[in-house]
Amino acid sequence: MNRDVKIVAIGAAAAAVCVFQPAGAAEQPYPARAVRVLVGLAPGGGTDTVARLITAKLAEAFGQSFVIDNRPGAGGNVVGELAARATPDGYTLITVTPTHVINPSLYRDVRYDAIKDFSAVARLTESQYYLSISNALPASTLAEFLAFAKSSPKPISYASSGIGSANHLSGELFRTMSGLKLVHVPYKGGAPALNALLAGEVQMSFTSSAALPLTKAGKLKTLASTGAKRSTAAPGLPTIAEAGIPGYVVVGWYGMAAPVKTPRAVIEKLNAAINRALPELKERYEALGMEITGGTAEAFGTFLRAERDRWAEVVKISGAKAE
Repeated sequence: MNRDVKIVAIGAAAAAVCVFQPAGAAEQPYPARAVRVLVGLAPGGGTDTVARLITAKLAEAFGQSFVIDNRPGAGGNVVGELAARATPDGYTLITVTPTHVINPSLYRDVRYDAIKDFSAVARLTESQYYLSISNALPASTLAEFLAFAKSSPKPISYASSGIGSANHLSGELFRTMSGLKLVHVPYKGGAPALNALLAGEVQMSFTSSAALPLTKAGKLKTLASTGAKRSTAAPGLPTIAEAGIPGYVVVGWYGMAAPVKTPRAVIEKLNAAINRALPELKERYEALGMEITGGTAEAFGTFLRAERDRWAEVVKISGAKAE
């Protein structure tokens, strides 16, 4: 066999190997190994619980581990920077909340862009806040509270879980839209803020669903919910919009994102798996005071941009800054 014939024979053999090589042998289907899911708060909290519920379902669906990596610090900026700098291969994800889009307006030195450095994967759940007041106040409805607050010679004090937190900015939006004189009193977390309201240290707070059983027990008054529609956890409560401040809407939410330039096929695969899993988690999330949402990655991306713009304006008006 001369040299030219040998080259042709080798080429034909190589082509045959390519033709008969099993599909995916060169590149394993995603996920081929464990996936890290970053969470910007400590274990045991709401964000951690939401993440663990959905990642357990993803692990079941894909037959690979989805490992929660808790990295608290700087109000979520630590985990945001880690996720933004991670390799965009689908093996690092981040659980995002309103702070993800609020922080760039609130902090002076945020080293990532909450929109441009991330690819939205899916919105997971949403929840409402509740306008709760101290039992010491002579009001039982939002209308009565507004009338009392407007006639009060002193500003109404309201508690939050910290500067720039969702319930702080909910209060600032409420102040702007209602025209009331309010003074913000930050605490180190939601539980201390709620305890301050119960103790009468402050007069008002935007609380989580933890306030509902306390309201039922007569320990405080809850006047309205913050959503666009009535809360499934408290359908008897009016929304703030229907009870006296048209257009007021605030919802808490959780979602999943990935570093920008994560392959589109990976985003779509994760999004589909999440949307299949959420109905199975409906009761578990409702027990936490949340409603499942889901939807396309594109819809979540649009939502994130709208939330960023909205809260940037509230932060600007409030003058809130965190260091």
